[in-house]
Amino acid sequence: MKLGLSTYSLYQALNKGTMTIADVIDFTADHGGEHVEIVPLGYNLTEQPELIDLIAMKAAERGLEISNYATGANFLVDHEEAYQQEIARVKKEVDIANRLGVKLMRHDVASSPDVSIANFNANLERLAAACREIAEYAGKYGITTSVENHGYFIQHSDRVQALIHAVNMPNFKTTLDVGNFLCADEQPLAGVKNNLPYASIVHIKDFYVRPAGQNPGDGFFRSTAGNFLRGAVAGQGDIPMRDVIELVKSSGYDGYLSLEFEGLEDCEFGARVGLANVKRFWDEA
Repeated sequence: MKLGLSTYSLYQALNKGTMTIADVIDFTADHGGEHVEIVPLGYNLTEQPELIDLIAMKAAERGLEISNYATGANFLVDHEEAYQQEIARVKKEVDIANRLGVKLMRHDVASSPDVSIANFNANLERLAAACREIAEYAGKYGITTSVENHGYFIQHSDRVQALIHAVNMPNFKTTLDVGNFLCADEQPLAGVKNNLPYASIVHIKDFYVRPAGQNPGDGFFRSTAGNFLRGAVAGQGDIPMRDVIELVKSSGYDGYLSLEFEGLEDCEFGARVGLANVKRFWDEA
């Protein structure tokens, strides 16, 4: 197992301009990370291509692997032209992943206000076709692409598996986020157990959870069923994080663990404490 940090964890500081992407890489190395996951929020590798080489050089300088490149996408569009344009755009993101030197890349797949299973089933093959074409393109670089369980439309563990099986490519898997199942009201331990065999990388994320009838006020967002969620420091929220990590470890998973902090606490505090907690939980599991 190699523990590291998603750059998204320090988005607060990146967005404010108090940290640069080079600072994030330094922070990760200084706090015991073995890898850094590149999530271009707070910086943009398409508009700032000079950052690609900077990131690769800085990570090498600090002895960090670059584990994964994560980017957005939405193939659930109305017109064929837009569908083909989105596939072409994501292929260019694959080119960026290759320049970074990564062998893993997550891209989103779909977003829609209609998250019904009927709508999912109706669009599954079209979404799979896009993912399949991108996976084929990524394969020439030796890159494994993946779908993450987020965005509501493809968040449940069974929907993730349905897409993976529909794509049916050995280099198309899932970026398994242990917390995101809660957004679709699926218990994390169940979702993690279901999808671990398909994981290319594991995100560690924690949430505070409050029932739908107990509105806690500002700072929370709602799950599909209306429960209230708020990002937490890993190990301090309501997810049974020790049990989740024990499950991951006992499965034999030996890839990257990437911490994602998206709480309201100071991001440096959240990232630092989260990394320490995850390392401790893993060692004690």
